[in-house]
Amino acid sequence: MRRGLLVLALGLTVNARAAEPVRLVTLDPGHFHAALIQKEMYPGVDPTVQVYAPVGSDLLLHLARVTAFNERAERPTSWRLEVHAGPDFKERMLRERPGNVVVISGRNRGKIDRILACIEAGLSVLADKPWVIQAADFPKLERVLALAAEKQLVAYDVMTERSEITTILQRELVRDPQVAGAIGPGSEAEPALEMESVHNILKVVAGAPNLRPAWFFDTEEQGEALADVGTHLVDLAAWMLFPEQAIDYRSELKLASARRWPTSLTGEELRRVTGLKQLPEELAARMREDRLAYYANGEAAYTLRGLHVRVKALWNYEAPAGAGDTHRAVVRGSRARVEILQGVEQKWQPELYVAANRPADAAAVETALERRVAELAVARPGLAVASEGARLRVVIPERYRVGHEAHFAQVTERFLGYLKDPASLPAWENANMLAKYRITTEATEISRR
Repeated sequence: MRRGLLVLALGLTVNARAAEPVRLVTLDPGHFHAALIQKEMYPGVDPTVQVYAPVGSDLLLHLARVTAFNERAERPTSWRLEVHAGPDFKERMLRERPGNVVVISGRNRGKIDRILACIEAGLSVLADKPWVIQAADFPKLERVLALAAEKQLVAYDVMTERSEITTILQRELVRDPQVAGAIGPGSEAEPALEMESVHNILKVVAGAPNLRPAWFFDTEEQGEALADVGTHLVDLAAWMLFPEQAIDYRSELKLASARRWPTSLTGEELRRVTGLKQLPEELAARMREDRLAYYANGEAAYTLRGLHVRVKALWNYEAPAGAGDTHRAVVRGSRARVEILQGVEQKWQPELYVAANRPADAAAVETALERRVAELAVARPGLAVASEGARLRVVIPERYRVGHEAHFAQVTERFLGYLKDPASLPAWENANMLAKYRITTEATEISRR
């Protein structure tokens, strides 16, 4: 009888939470990703958002971005922001608790402490990567995930790259043995999966130049490449090679090597991207001969359940004309190579290709690919296959290429679904978050040696 009452009580709790409107709180929005969460409106989410932050340029830029979404000509949003600015912003937010979901983005060094404080206060969290940038904070991550499960809260990492159409389709093709064949272990020199991400420090976001705060160039605050952007690549590796399977970081990961190198930035480049006429003293003090050695590039090699993986995260100052951030991903199967390329040949748009390893297999691979793409086209009409000599290209209609900024709304919608029923969050999500941050933080430490 007691067990029945307990189950009933839990059911009532979940139903009550599902009926409760979502009230967002944005905590110290130090990165433009916080604003991108609000690029769209969501059913069941209160349009009034509480913002707690210190007075400064980070807050002003965030308000300007959300205002731009409200004032755009096409599909304007209708957010209302109530701003609480002051040095005790976090303590005040935890004391007043004006919402039930906290959005956190920016200032990565202390991010896990803020996440943990929110979970301890009974608030769910939607936080941008990276949650931890040093191995010493890994136990805090374990504590966050365990406590969130205990309190029936959702702590969710904003992994936008899972929503990119070429990556979604690559994952499907890699799983088809008639297309890719078996995914063997590969080697460190020629891994089973190889990914490279190139980001640009100066870029345009939501139609305007994206100014970076000066602290962005402090890797102790922001994190180096492997600890920051590298989280997306390591996340995709498990998501693609072992979909919906929990990875045990204690026994199924082995880091082989890691290295880092700097991007050199001039004082003029830094002033342009920060919008500052004069660099703050702490940043200027780290410059030598008017140049900053910004450790924004890193590479790591590791094995995942015995499969060799290599990830590389790079930062350039500015993209070539007409280009933006780029992504390259190669999966080597026994029958074919399934790869995403994004360069001049692709007009800077990611494209998905399949290339048979042996000429004798080309016809069979093409038949298998056409069959699989036809199956996928049931849900996504318009997908097709085009022959380009030695390789095949998956033709993707433009309506599926929604772009990086739109991926934030897609991640938020998934989060809101889990929020209605926290028990529906798959167990592999938390397990693989631990695996992801174990690799990125350990790789960062090794690269610094």
